[in-house]
Amino acid sequence: MFQIRIHGRGGQGVVSASEMMSVAAFYNNRYSMSFPSFGSERMGAPVMAFVRIDDKEIELREPVLDPDLLIIQDPTLFQAVDVFSGLKPDGYVLINSRKDAEELGVEDVIKHLPEGHVVNVPATELALKHLKRSTPNTVLMGAFTAIREDLFTMESVEKAIMEIFPGKVGEMNVTAAKAAYETAKARLQTH
Repeated sequence: MFQIRIHGRGGQGVVSASEMMSVAAFYNNRYSMSFPSFGSERMGAPVMAFVRIDDKEIELREPVLDPDLLIIQDPTLFQAVDVFSGLKPDGYVLINSRKDAEELGVEDVIKHLPEGHVVNVPATELALKHLKRSTPNTVLMGAFTAIREDLFTMESVEKAIMEIFPGKVGEMNVTAAKAAYETAKARLQTH
């Protein structure tokens, strides 16, 4: 089972991202489950969402405590929440930032991870460019697909996005996700 924990803030599409990942995994003939966890339901408050993907039916229903992948939609959370809690020793980290781990002050926490397991993508910038809004969720989905294409493909991501956001909004989100996919692929090839 592959377990994902997404950290962000209210209004960044954390819950939508987990739902779309679950749908994309389903389109890739996998079992999947997503659910959120949040305290106060206000814009800007820390929010978490969880995704599980497996080849067999998933019965586990509790929060993801030992993720295989962390997606950090807002790096300001590094000072507010222990986002790296429970990350597996060979886990993956996807950060919405143009800055590298050292500039973000998290190099010591992730230095043990294998090469290519930490990817930074300027998702908010890509969202502003392609969506004209600062919601990084679909953008980071595209980036994650570049990291682990064995879990779901860009084709299944595209279908999931279009299911959640039909029409022109979906098309814009697909374009943003594809841009992030290419950005992440290029970053992975340079490491």
